[in-house]
Amino acid sequence: MPHASAKDGARLYYEEAGGGTPVIFIHEFAGDHRSWESQMRLFARYFRCIAFDARGFPPSEVPEDGARYSQQHARDDVVAVLDHLKIDRAHVVGISMGGFAALHVGIAYPKRARSLVIAGCGYGAAPEAKAKFQAECEAAAASFEADWAEAAKKYALGPTRVQFQNKDPRGWAEFAAQLGQHSPRGQALTMRGVQMKRPSLWELVDDMKKIDVPTLILTGDEDEPCLEPALLMKRSIATAGLVVLPWSGHTINIEEPDAFNRALLDFFLRVDEGRSSRRDPRSHASGILGFRK
Repeated sequence: MPHASAKDGARLYYEEAGGGTPVIFIHEFAGDHRSWESQMRLFARYFRCIAFDARGFPPSEVPEDGARYSQQHARDDVVAVLDHLKIDRAHVVGISMGGFAALHVGIAYPKRARSLVIAGCGYGAAPEAKAKFQAECEAAAASFEADWAEAAKKYALGPTRVQFQNKDPRGWAEFAAQLGQHSPRGQALTMRGVQMKRPSLWELVDDMKKIDVPTLILTGDEDEPCLEPALLMKRSIATAGLVVLPWSGHTINIEEPDAFNRALLDFFLRVDEGRSSRRDPRSHASGILGFRK
């Protein structure tokens, strides 16, 4: 099995396919490298595609020390995989937890990103909801340790995942089964170290305003916790475009793979053809028509 080594030595499992411009896919908390299969099969026809498992998600290593799980580790692990594969720059694609990691790569390592795709990102990001979100994270982590089988079933039926179940029961069942195969210990450590302690997006506005990397933000319109954060990122990142998929929940890359893939392909072509640019400052004019008294 191929593995890359993180800065602290943690072993990160990855798969790759195709050739050409590199694309690296970063999964969500309830997913793993398998969540990107619909993207790997399409984009490997045109790009060099890499999907890896975050630390805590076998066959990647599950470090026992909780201090080895953080947003910084998640960010740096993306770069570690690129370094291992001797890739200077890649299209960096992340969803949910992976979307946060992609954003942080864009902030800390902009020269490593050919572009950023940030999807389904923002749950728990509102400053006023921080305490509630952290309490939910701790309760979830405790439930993972107490009875992972039952906790996984509950997690797979969250308010922003029932859309997937209703549209595609077979696809949702596959997702739920894969979630159930995760490491309870790894899930709890990731929830406490990465999810619960990550900074709010509102705390990152100044950093986001410095991003000059072409960026695509995607969200489902029924992914309520991520709608306002998507708008915040769109307004803060001058190079960002925003796609909202209708009647869609959280994990849109597997819930709506065709629409998701079309949006990515159009974006990648836009970037690789040099047609991606900063937002025209004239679009910030006050008033509907841009006239002032």
